[in-house]
Amino acid sequence: MSLSIRFATPDDLPLIAHLIRALAEYEKLADEVRFDEAVLGEKLFGARPFAEVIIGEVDGAPQGFALFFHNFSTFEGKPGVYLEDLFVRPEARGSGLGKALLARLAAIAVERDCARLEWSVLDWNAPAIGFYKKLGARLMDEWTVMRVDGAALVQLGARSAADTGKTA
Repeated sequence: MSLSIRFATPDDLPLIAHLIRALAEYEKLADEVRFDEAVLGEKLFGARPFAEVIIGEVDGAPQGFALFFHNFSTFEGKPGVYLEDLFVRPEARGSGLGKALLARLAAIAVERDCARLEWSVLDWNAPAIGFYKKLGARLMDEWTVMRVDGAALVQLGARSAADTGKTA
């Protein structure tokens, strides 16, 4: 069995969309997947890409992916890599592909002089948490994720426009 990791190309967009949906099914969040594939393609491969994707293959067949982007640590004064999604198809789990994808992300972070690689994991996903701990990751229990989205995001943005006299 051979494992390989490669950067995604625009031709991989249907595959990426399929893998995102498969991840959402696994996480019991399929009803939250709302992306338009053409818009996703523009955001990943357009003039100003917002994220990058690596594809993991087992014996030449795509079996997983990692979607990531850069964030920034003010304390470190350096960028970091934030892993938004990591997914390996069930039939390829145990092949070492998940570890290979994370190892490649760590190498990318080092190559790009990043201070860290970080991600979120659902608290009920004990297999993933155990897997990540074996690789040296640690839980950041003292931090809580916060989010503003949908109508609340629009409303908050509108407040900014009203406060500054500018349109959002």
